[in-house]
Amino acid sequence: MMVYRQSQLPRRPLVAGNWKMHGLRKDLVEAEKICAATAAGEAGQAEVVICLPATLLISAAPACRSAGVGLGGQHCHDEPSGAFTGDISAEMLKDAGASYVILGHSERRSGHNEGNESVREKASAALRAGLTAIVCVGETRAEREAGEALPVVGSQLTGSIPKKSTPESLVIAYEPVWAIGTGLTPTLQDIAAMHRFIRERIDVDLPGIGDRIRLLYGGSVKPGNAADLLGVEDVDGALVGGASLTARDFMAIAGVYRDFVR
Repeated sequence: MMVYRQSQLPRRPLVAGNWKMHGLRKDLVEAEKICAATAAGEAGQAEVVICLPATLLISAAPACRSAGVGLGGQHCHDEPSGAFTGDISAEMLKDAGASYVILGHSERRSGHNEGNESVREKASAALRAGLTAIVCVGETRAEREAGEALPVVGSQLTGSIPKKSTPESLVIAYEPVWAIGTGLTPTLQDIAAMHRFIRERIDVDLPGIGDRIRLLYGGSVKPGNAADLLGVEDVDGALVGGASLTARDFMAIAGVYRDFVR
């Protein structure tokens, strides 16, 4: 296996936190701690992003900006504006200080009936607004046990990614649905095989850039398993759920990249 030190990594690592529907103004202290730790070099050369509830974006933006921490939303509408009560546009996220947005998370796909076409339209909106889309893909337990994991993820990739995507406008997060919030994770061999497949599939759909797209692993990423997961070939970082709510746990994961050797 190839060994990479940070300066030799083919793509800049990215560790993104997804706070989901958690966080009040009082909880911004954790975001501020993440910013301070990142500014102090605790994530090495990795890029750190926190995707907060929309209500906290404007308040968190100054600290994130000064620390070089990326700020992200968790969803956007495909239209720039209009009569869409309760929705938020990519342009609004950008205006609030965001540079990223999570799209196609399994909780949106299943709970809000967001199919591949809808995800693609929202990713196109993110591109239009100058945001980087973190597009999530992943199979259910039943699909994996039926041997359908690769076809399912391949279909999600082809259907969800805009054809005009670039390495700057797109990140892919592989999150097996059955591993999200369950404490379960696939084997390292399964993760490596899926990430290799994703990279090859992107290069088919978007010729010439498959090797430049950052691929994240998500699904019960914790301080205790982060080093193993982030050491897998073709894994360029993590999309972190529950462990991102506290700076201590999140930075323990991002901190893998301080002295990273793969």
